[in-house]
Amino acid sequence: MTSPLVHSWRLLKWGRILARHGALRGIERDPNTPAPVRRLARIARFGARVPAQPRYADAFQAIGPAAIKLGQTLATRPDLVGEHAAHDLLRLQDQLPPVPFETIRAAMAASFGRDPNELFQRIEEVPVGAASIAQVHRAITTDGRQVAVKVLRPGVEDDFTRAIDTYQWAAAQLEGMSIEARRLRPRLTVENFRRWTLRELNFRREAASASELAESMTAEPDFEVPAIDWQRSTAKVLTIEWIDGIKLSDRAALLAAGYDLPKLASTLVHAFLRQAIAEGFFHADMHQGNLFALPGNKIAAIDFGIMGRIDRRARVWLAEILYGLITGNYKRVAEIHFEAGYVPSHHNVAEFATALRAVGEPMRGLPVKDMSIGMMLDGLFSITRDFDMVTQPHLLLLQKTMVMVEGVATGLDPNINLWDTAAPFVREWIRTELGPEAAVADRLITDLRTLARLPDLVRRIEAHYPVPGGEPPSLPLREIEVVRIGGGWRYAAVALLAAAASVGATLLMIH
Repeated sequence: MTSPLVHSWRLLKWGRILARHGALRGIERDPNTPAPVRRLARIARFGARVPAQPRYADAFQAIGPAAIKLGQTLATRPDLVGEHAAHDLLRLQDQLPPVPFETIRAAMAASFGRDPNELFQRIEEVPVGAASIAQVHRAITTDGRQVAVKVLRPGVEDDFTRAIDTYQWAAAQLEGMSIEARRLRPRLTVENFRRWTLRELNFRREAASASELAESMTAEPDFEVPAIDWQRSTAKVLTIEWIDGIKLSDRAALLAAGYDLPKLASTLVHAFLRQAIAEGFFHADMHQGNLFALPGNKIAAIDFGIMGRIDRRARVWLAEILYGLITGNYKRVAEIHFEAGYVPSHHNVAEFATALRAVGEPMRGLPVKDMSIGMMLDGLFSITRDFDMVTQPHLLLLQKTMVMVEGVATGLDPNINLWDTAAPFVREWIRTELGPEAAVADRLITDLRTLARLPDLVRRIEAHYPVPGGEPPSLPLREIEVVRIGGGWRYAAVALLAAAASVGATLLMIH
């Protein structure tokens, strides 16, 4: 187990890097920051040249691969790090110096258990992308298909293990320092980060996520997921269909190629809504570098390491919240927060509805292009403290993805509005899921499942309560050697113990 001294040294070293980039200024100034943390921030800053404008993303890139991934996680927590920091952390795109190809080739051979030449005709030595966890090389398989080969960086697992160990220790110390820190649940944030990272470090999990997403998106033919080459994929090497498209970040190239940018933006929004609300399984890293335009105004996604999942009940709540905000039904939005347990019951529903109105109404009078779901969600986070709302990690990941999708969509079409584009889809889904037809269908399914359980229920009743007049089933008894004990109190004691054991066994059989 790592000692507290080692954890403290690592934190001080990382804190020094953060301080040089001005990333600790917000912590020092926030009145909710525990005093010990504020003192550590000042110590880390001592003697450093602090820039006027904090550069959060640059600081995390300077610390290393594990910090880059942590920064991407913190980008989902504007309530924890502040809106400005969360927005800046969205810049983290994992661009790192590549690992030498010979090292990558050796890692592939070790993972496959044979020479990569047996699986690929050619592998380009210059990577097309180098990230904190892996790097990607273009290749041609022995059967002539173009693929992308993603290889785990050697040694990255040990680096992440050490870093996460310290993150968990620091989060536990932080929660013990203040009530506000406990409400924000930093330990849960780090735990989610740990789980996401473990999934990203296992490429079979990423391949399974891509396969599942492809199946769930058959209703959106304009959104494509590349096929997995399972025979050339392992836990440390992922081989996937090569996507020959234009990144959505390259607006000039998209225009030159004749793409319909408003159509691409609308396709992206509908694809995200299909994933998050209809399917409950969504790509949670939909930045511009992971999205490509294909002929026919289609969109393809890559990099399925971070995926979000929402159960049906939470999706119903989410859809009603979104639609309530779109239509201005703040009372219903407030009621859902209480029904879902997002707001503690000791608060007043009407007061919460008024707080929501204060966030939503100022935006309703704005022109369509000036409205922003990101601004709306930032406003919602600002009232969480007043109503003791406990952090909901799955919704925070969704919030981060919604802001990201809106950013990409508005980059394609500045006049698009996520609210207007989402409203018809959300309205129809609510009607389908919560309308009278859905209620009847749910009741029929529940009743049929109950009927299907009846035969098994009858058999269990008969086993406990045999038919009158019939002999109860005899239980197998093991042979026990009878030991004769003399009379007197010893005989009475043994007889009493035997009777007690018999009664106990009978009670156990009955219950």
